[in-house]
Amino acid sequence: MLADYIFESPPSQWEVTSLGEVCGRTGGNIQTGPFGSQLHASDYVPFGIPSIMPENLSDNRVNTEGIAHIRQEDATRLSRYLVHPGDIVYSRRGDVTKRALAGKEHDGWLCGTGCLRVRFGSNQVNPRFAFYYLGHPLVREWISRHAIGATLPNLNTSILSGLPFLLPPPGEQAALAEILGVLDDKIELNRKMNETVEAIARAIFKSWFVDFDPVRAKSAGRQTSGMDAATAALFPDSFQASQVGMVPKGWSPTAWGKLVSLEYGKALSNYSHEDGAYPVYGTNGRIGSCSEPLCRHPGIVIGRKGAYRGVHFSRTPFFAIDTAFYVVPKTTLEMRWAWYEMLRNDINGMDSGSAIPSTSREDFYGLPVVVPPLRVQQQFAHLLNACWDHQARNEEQDRTLAAIRDTLLPKLISGEIRVRDAEKLVEKTL
Repeated sequence: MLADYIFESPPSQWEVTSLGEVCGRTGGNIQTGPFGSQLHASDYVPFGIPSIMPENLSDNRVNTEGIAHIRQEDATRLSRYLVHPGDIVYSRRGDVTKRALAGKEHDGWLCGTGCLRVRFGSNQVNPRFAFYYLGHPLVREWISRHAIGATLPNLNTSILSGLPFLLPPPGEQAALAEILGVLDDKIELNRKMNETVEAIARAIFKSWFVDFDPVRAKSAGRQTSGMDAATAALFPDSFQASQVGMVPKGWSPTAWGKLVSLEYGKALSNYSHEDGAYPVYGTNGRIGSCSEPLCRHPGIVIGRKGAYRGVHFSRTPFFAIDTAFYVVPKTTLEMRWAWYEMLRNDINGMDSGSAIPSTSREDFYGLPVVVPPLRVQQQFAHLLNACWDHQARNEEQDRTLAAIRDTLLPKLISGEIRVRDAEKLVEKTL
């Protein structure tokens, strides 16, 4: 049977078919996103219809950080490539197992260049079940094995169409999707809570260090809102002229090159790389963990290579791989303050001019920065530490929930664990 290439003994009541066959008979399809000849670099705009690219497929969801946009007229012209709720978007190149399930919030977005869209038509297939099935380790391995190209694997509609697919009765599809979906829903809730906490932290940072609200209030003889007297006393009551404009009196205008150095990350293969206590960061954020840190204190990672390069903070000692820099301070700094300050800069605009977009250290070192006294930096961190601790607890719970989800998935499909037993386990976890 077709699915024997993946599963030796599929459950007896499950239909053995292929992804292409079930898409076709339900009125759906497997569609490649538009090619470069249909959508050029000049067509992307700062605001408009979001375009889902491979780099936006993160943690089984669509990551909107740094997402590209197109004009409404281009979305209309390319309407056959738009995404609707229930569609599954795949990366067509690189990590070809990356995927995301489109929700209501993604309706009308573009399945961008470098992606594939899987769509089911009638209600024979529960899209969420299909999404989880496609995340089974053996299914992911099948996709990787059949991808074209050793250096940069590529996926196409023919490969995905031939993927062995197991289709349970509708009730079982719904039950499996519900069990695993509860875990993902909790992960998503934690993520949104963390986004709210992050928005609060950024608002306080902007008030203190960009708009200088406490200094403006004191200079005008007004009460400083939202802070106690001891915190207000840390801020001056006047401004002084500098080469970057008016800044709070006593604060020091300088350049990042005077404060920090950007050190190259290392190839993880040269170090202990098994699962461990230390997070591993690449150009787009955390990618795993290892047992030996490269940087032995909490700090900042800056993406070095890639179309999108982020600025990331690690609360613990960490490892930065060779697609990233890690920040080493030359003077005493509160690294949380430094991280928020660095987020204000356009890292992706600092291109060194190499074939692959790369962050220029020289450009970064020349960026101006206004440094507040250390006590002000430290008070900012002290005020928000409880919020960041809450974020960390949510992130740790998310990793636990994801591990349970990924463990349950193959056991449910193989029949090793029954739906009722899985439900009890999930209830205990939550």
